[in-house]
Amino acid sequence: MKIRNVLFGLITVALSAASGFLTTTDAQIAVQGETVYTVSGEAIQNGIVLINNGVIEEVGSEDEVDIPSDYERHEAAVVTPGLIDARTVVGLAGYYNQDHDQDQLETSNAVQPELRAIDAFNAREFLVNYLMEEGITTIHTGHAPGAVISGQTMIAKTSGETVEESLVDSTTTIAVTFGPSIDNNYDSPGTRAKAVAVLRQNLIEAREYADKRAAGKDQSRNLKMEALADLLDGKIRALVSAHRAHDIMTALRIQREFDFPMILEGASEAYVVLDEIKEADIPVVIHPLMTRPSGERKNVDMETPAKMKEAGIPFAFQSGYESYVPKTRVARFEAAIAAANELGFESALHALTLGAAEILGIDDRVGSIEEGKDADIVLYDGDPFEYVTHIEGVIINGEIVYDGE
Repeated sequence: MKIRNVLFGLITVALSAASGFLTTTDAQIAVQGETVYTVSGEAIQNGIVLINNGVIEEVGSEDEVDIPSDYERHEAAVVTPGLIDARTVVGLAGYYNQDHDQDQLETSNAVQPELRAIDAFNAREFLVNYLMEEGITTIHTGHAPGAVISGQTMIAKTSGETVEESLVDSTTTIAVTFGPSIDNNYDSPGTRAKAVAVLRQNLIEAREYADKRAAGKDQSRNLKMEALADLLDGKIRALVSAHRAHDIMTALRIQREFDFPMILEGASEAYVVLDEIKEADIPVVIHPLMTRPSGERKNVDMETPAKMKEAGIPFAFQSGYESYVPKTRVARFEAAIAAANELGFESALHALTLGAAEILGIDDRVGSIEEGKDADIVLYDGDPFEYVTHIEGVIINGEIVYDGE
């Protein structure tokens, strides 16, 4: 029986348990793989991963790890950590592509940093389950690009019936956009210069708000200013979407001016300004490699991840935001394209797991198969980056949430 979040109706815990497949987080599981990619270390041939109480208990070869007799056993050709989609809008943008399930971009105002992703995230959205079945166990999701400041993002697991059950981090970044996509959604600002001027003015006002807050001075509470003040105080990062080289340079210039922590997202022409990105010490969530090369993305290059690796720039993969059905890509397939375009298997897997976790600041919990980390594990019958490979099982927080059928 397939265990998943369903759009039409609920499968109760009792019914799932009756199937003999659902495993609670206090279960004891042994995963055996012909090859176990820990990512944090060397791949283990004939490896074993023991899971106890939702976390990874022990990892090693079959010569090093004894499987207790009462542990539930699962076998696979290849085992990896749970995969991480470092930028998506799934859970806010829904499968049906109708007004009632499209909360990723509020178009009443071009500057709304106070909008919280957790207030719109639907853990039961079909697309969340869809990504889980493709091995994505953690998503960084929230408000989409397309506004000067569109709102906040969050991190969630792709299991759980409510946002509280899925939640990893409620306020991860504030989404900011540089470039012409703003003009597609708002009458004003309509040009690059105007959009940047609007952003700068709001950041200047936020600095004044933050200074008064730090000094304990009385002032009316302002949710917009609170969010931006937290950004300027380094409590939250900016997730800046910019594709053209000159938009990337503008983003780096504004970051230097206001000195806020930043992740660059999209970056279709990043290969033009690699030295500048490296000097700024800014990580990148690269655009989906198979995005359509048009508009500000017309100069995409499938070798950009390989060039970033060579330049020493941390990067991760994303499914991004699709304005058309089926509404989401799959980061695993995007990483596969990078692997085939000079990046290589292990570097692509690292960027899809531990590299993404490090950029998002959650590598203490996820991203690799190590003792004490969340038991998020994916089982395959072959190479994870081959399209014909089947996922035979997905484990999240020590619970088997998908059996591959």
